[in-house]
This record gives sequence, C-alpha cells and structure tokens, in this order.
Amino acid sequence: MENMPAAPAGEALDPVCGMTVKVATAKHRHEHAGKAYYFCSAGCSQKFAADADGYLTGAKARIKMGQPPPAGQVVQIQLGGPAPASSPKPVPSKSSASSVIYVCPMHPEVRELGPGACPKCGMALEPETATAGEEDNSELRDMLRRFWVGVVLTAPLLVVAMAPMLGLPMAFLHGAALPYLEFALATPVVLWCGWPFFVRGWASVVNRSSNMFTLIALGVGVAYTYSVAATLAPSAFPGALRGMGGRPDVYFEAAAAIVTLVLLGQVLELRARGQTSSAIRALLSLAPPIAHRLVADKEGGREEDVALELVHPGDRLRVKPGEKVPVDGIVEDGSSTVDEAMITGEPIPIEKTRGASVIGGTINGTGAFTMRAQRVGSETLLAQIVNMVSQAQRSRAPIQRFADRVSAVFVPVVVAAAALTFIAWAVWGPQPRLAYALVNAVAVLIIACPCALGLATPMAVMVATGRGARAGVLIKNAEVLEIMEKVDTLVVDKTGTLTEGKPRVLGSHAAPGRTGDEILGLAASLELASEHPLAAALIVEAARRGLTVEPARNFQSHTGKGLTGEVRGQIVIVGSEAFLHEQGVPSPTSRLVAVGAISTDLYVAVAGSFAGTISVADAVKSNSAATVGDLRKAGINVVMLTGDNATTAENIARAVGITDFEAEVLPGRKAEVISELQKQGHVVAMAGDGINDAPALAQAQVGIAMGTGTDVAISAGSVILVRGDLQGILRARKLSQAAMRNIRQNLFLAFIYNTLGVPIAAGVLYPFFGWRLSPILAAAAMSFSSVSVISNSLRLQNVKL
Repeated sequence: MENMPAAPAGEALDPVCGMTVKVATAKHRHEHAGKAYYFCSAGCSQKFAADADGYLTGAKARIKMGQPPPAGQVVQIQLGGPAPASSPKPVPSKSSASSVIYVCPMHPEVRELGPGACPKCGMALEPETATAGEEDNSELRDMLRRFWVGVVLTAPLLVVAMAPMLGLPMAFLHGAALPYLEFALATPVVLWCGWPFFVRGWASVVNRSSNMFTLIALGVGVAYTYSVAATLAPSAFPGALRGMGGRPDVYFEAAAAIVTLVLLGQVLELRARGQTSSAIRALLSLAPPIAHRLVADKEGGREEDVALELVHPGDRLRVKPGEKVPVDGIVEDGSSTVDEAMITGEPIPIEKTRGASVIGGTINGTGAFTMRAQRVGSETLLAQIVNMVSQAQRSRAPIQRFADRVSAVFVPVVVAAAALTFIAWAVWGPQPRLAYALVNAVAVLIIACPCALGLATPMAVMVATGRGARAGVLIKNAEVLEIMEKVDTLVVDKTGTLTEGKPRVLGSHAAPGRTGDEILGLAASLELASEHPLAAALIVEAARRGLTVEPARNFQSHTGKGLTGEVRGQIVIVGSEAFLHEQGVPSPTSRLVAVGAISTDLYVAVAGSFAGTISVADAVKSNSAATVGDLRKAGINVVMLTGDNATTAENIARAVGITDFEAEVLPGRKAEVISELQKQGHVVAMAGDGINDAPALAQAQVGIAMGTGTDVAISAGSVILVRGDLQGILRARKLSQAAMRNIRQNLFLAFIYNTLGVPIAAGVLYPFFGWRLSPILAAAAMSFSSVSVISNSLRLQNVKL
C-alpha cells in the first residue's frame, strides 16, 4: 500500500473509499497478504475482498486515495467525483482557457482541450462528455452568424445574376458594370462567410488528410478566382470563353450560393449532432442539486440542505415525497414507492422499505423515508452509467472499417473525377467548352460528401447507446452492439439470472453435538466477506435470529467451491459436499436435509469435522419462463450452467423451459463450455451476476452482466442490465438489430448518394437528356447528405425495446 498516504496513529484509511476509520472501533476488518485492513462499511469490505489487488495498486488506489494522476493526463470529474481509472488518456496541450476535452465524432482518437476543428476531417469537435442542460455551442453560433450574412448578400446576388435570363427590369445596370456588382456582393460571402472552409481545406493539405473541406475550398476557390479574373481582366481570356457581350461569364453567384448552402448544412448538422447527446444530458439532469442531510446536535438532530458533492458515504439523508433520491444508499426508516424507470427501464414503481436499496436520480413517490448514503459522486450508479455510455459512444464498430477504407481514398478519387470531367467537357463539350468544363468540374467537387460516409456509423452508435441507457441496457462499446444481433446461443447462470438472487434460509440441520443456531452463526461469520447471493441469505437469517456474527480471520474464497476462514478460534469451512471432501472433511453418513424443489444445501465443517447443513432456497423470477420462450422464438438456444447440485438444476431448468443444462459446474468449466460452443460455429452470449461468472463472461463474444450482481461480474461484462432482468437481454438484442439496421441504411444513403451524385454532376446524362447539374444544386444536395444520415440515426431515439 505504498500509494496510500499515512493515517494518524490509531486510525486507518479505508482502501476503497478513502475514509478515515478508527482501528479500535472498526466493525469491518479484512486480512490480505498478512496485513489487516479496516473499512467504514460492509459494502467497502465486500468490494475489497473481491478485488483487493485492484484497490491496493495502480490507478484505482491513486484516484481513490486522493493522489493526482500521472503528469500530462487529464481526469474528468463527473457528478462530483473522479472518472474510473481506465478513462484518463493523454491529452495534447492546447492554448485554450477551456478545460473541457473535445473530440471528433468521426475520429475519436482526436482529443483537444477546448473547441476547434478536427485536423483529419475538418469537422467541428464536440465535448467528450455531455453536460446537464443545453450545451454552449460556439461553433453553431459562429456558423449561424456567417449563414445569415451569406443569405443577406447571396439573395440579391442571385437576383442580379439571373436578371437578364428572367427579363427583369435591370436597365440601370450597364452590362459592363454587372460583374463588378456581383463581385462586390460575392466577395464578403466567399472570403468571410466561407473563410472557415478555406482554413480547414488548407489544414487538410498541410496534414495530408483530404476531406470534405478540401473539395469545398477547391471548388469555391476555382469558381471565385476564375470569376475575379474574368471581371478584372476580360481581355486576357480567349474568344471561346467570351459570351455574347464579349466578356467571359462569371460564376460569383455559384461561389456565394455554394458557401451559403454549405453553411446551412453545417448549421443543420451541428444542431442534429447536438441531439445525439440528449440521452446523456437527460441522465445527468436526474441528479438533484441538493440533499437533505440529518445532523445530530444537542437538540436531538436537525436537517440541513447541502450541495450534492458534499454528501459523504455514511451520511443520513431525508427524501421527501416527490423528490429525487440524491445518491445510492439504503433505506433506514420509513417507506415509499420509487419510480426507477429512468435508470432501469421498468415502468412500475418499486416499493421501498427498511433495508431496501435506492438509486440516486430515481423519483420518490408519496411516502417519505430516511436513507444512509453508500455511494456518492462518481461511485453512484447514475455516474457510472453516464461514464459508460460516454465511452461507448466514442467507440468504433467493426463495420466502420469498410467506410474508413473508402473514405481514405474518397477525396483523391473525386478530385481525379473532377479533372477528367474538365478534360472531357473541354475536348468534346459544346461551346463555350471551357466554361462548361469549369462549371461541371466544380459541380463534381462540390456534390461529393465524405462526411456522410464517415458519420454513418458513429451517429447511430451514439444514439443507440443513449437509447439503451434509457431502457436499462448499458452497452460498453460499439463492437458489442454489432455482435449482439448475431448471437444464436445464450448461456445463463442460475442464481441471480434465472432466479431472484435473493435466497432465504429454509432451515438447518446440525450434526450430533452441534445446534442449528451454532452452525448458522459460524457460517454467517465466514460469509461476511463474500459477495455471493447465498451469503446475504445466511447473514440476514442470522440477524433475524439475533445470532452473534463477527468477521473471520484468514478468509479465503475458493471460487465456485466454497469458503474457509477462522471464526472464534476455529477453522470453519462452508461450501459443497465435494469441497468439504477436498478439504479433508469426511462426508456425512446420511443426508441431513431433503433437497427442496429449488433449494441448495450448504455443508458446514468446524475444526475438521462435519458440523451440519443449511438449506437455502432462491425463487425463480416471475418472467424467466416467458423470457426463455421469447428468446427461443427469436432463434436463440438457451443453455444453463450452474454450480448447484443436479437435482436443483433440473428443477429450475424444467420450471423455466430450458432443456440444455449442466450442473455442479466450476467457473473454469463454464468458460470451457462456451469455448466448445464457439468452436462449433456458434456466436455465444453469457449472462451471469457472480464472481464465478467472470471467466465465462470474458470468454463469450458478448458478456451480459446483471446490474444487481457483483462489481467483478459487471466489470467483465460487455452489456450490463441495470435491472438484472432477463427481459433486458431481449431489449439488448432488439437494440442491436435496430442499430445495425440503421447503420446499414446510413451507409446505403451515403454510398448511393455519392455513387449517383458524382456521375450526374460530371454530366453523364447530358448526351441523352441535355441535363446538367449546376454547382448550386450540387451544393444543396451535398449540404443535406450529412443531415439525412444524422436525422436517420436520430430515429433510434424512439425505437421500441
């Protein structure tokens, strides 16, 4: 623990939350590697027991114990606490007053301090993590201001330019003066309104990363430069380029209209992109700004309102009717119903009484209760959801690789197509050939839009992951979103997945010379440091009977088998019958407790001899059978793997309609079964909630962790179901199918748009129908291509799960 600061004499620092704990009065103690550690609560003790090394070494210890991150790194602060240790990444320095990290939606590896433009694609950067309320989008304001100036100047320019063709009364303008008026109107539009496009286009050349702005700057620049030269030095042009008045045609209106229309596209795109973060902003707004903290004083106690970031673990808080629960915690007094739909996706309010857990950001009903804070700041479920969704939205799906390969050669191919268009019209086109060649080449440059192709996947991923969060389905990365729709086999654990995960003790039977209360008290003492659902059942039952329970010394967890430790000076073993035999304890001569329909027997040994059994039952979830049936209808084969005995496993499988199951399975065997299924060509998802499920969750193509389970299982899972309900698996699959369908639609829109748009702009229809695409129409089409892709992605916000 060299990373931890020293604590005052007689005190210790909780290695999980960093609180100071008095050693003499500490109720929670755990030994690891020969050293004793003390904790402020049972929750911290259980977390430490599950992942001691993680809390003692590395970034987790540094951040939680208040030490700064390594030099050159930026750690984001969300909801009053630090981000998880895995999130800090080196950020290039940038002279900006802003400390917010901005990223590119198409290139998430581009991260800058403060707003700006992406050096690769030229797109406006956006905040890496959304903030509550509407974002202060300076880029949008700037583009909007330039757009309106462009509209004011381009509208009369178009009227002036088209007046002769429309027969408008413009007699006050002499033919020679007309180009100068157009020049005066167009120059501010091109050089000021369109200046960001030229800056980004030049940056693309300097960075050797051609993009949409390369094409815009080239097309507008060519049209404007040609028109300026034709206005100021008309005699320098050959006769083939001169019109009926003896002067070359100018294209100021085309250059200005292109800039204005592209600005309109940018405004619409920036507004639409802002909506993709609406799900995160909605989640952030759930956290109330203050909490009602109860403080003890001479008069017996008083209530004070404190800012949310000042709430600490262990604080007692009052939640009044209709208010939001401030942080995660446990109800200590009172009762109510709490609407958790915004976190779990479940529409029915949940009844909360003494001992029930509550989630920060959920809405209290008509009752009132007092709670004790457990997780605050970045430790709350809401903060973790926000962080997880933010990271998922910036991840890249495998399907995007194809679009990336196309985008890499897109701009050079378009420039080459524009050059060929110019040559073809200059050689074979009608008179004035060079004028037609210029106009059509510019149209080819302007109509092509690599941004639509680049945004097709990330926009859909952003909206889909946000939609999933609103439904209690957390997707850790875009790759999982793509794989989930291909899953054909689902492997499930029993406890906490098919069952409630809240078992209760049915009874106990002691060996001669022992009592039921004695073996229950010893087993519950050993289970204090375990996160297994069966442990909670023993601890609750021991408390109900008023038995003395104390932390065990030299505690060891043998994953999937049982526990060992020293309680009251005696070596106690709790686990399966096979585990006791493995530890050298003789098996009982006869079965002491008859196994019920869904009960599990825990065998207890004390001082090397068999002491008795404790029978624990876990109810099957009410919708498990229906969900298994729905999964099978969806073409997914469901396999149950459990460490429980064969009789219990068979009864559970029969109750929920599973025909393929295996009992008495160790954690390593679960991963082996999944590996065997994968070798047979199956795409496997694994759903579980315990520490023993972590290896299998990691082995499966998609690991689905129940949010009601352990932190280790949640860390190993790639999909997290906040509610811990199998229905969430169906939601995750529907979300994946909808997202991938949307991505394919986006890619089709982008490909078909560019595949058809470029040839039409080049003039392939002119020999047959006499149709040509003006640069103005090309600009309008290009501007709306990206918007169409983003708008299609936004439809995922309303997909029914």
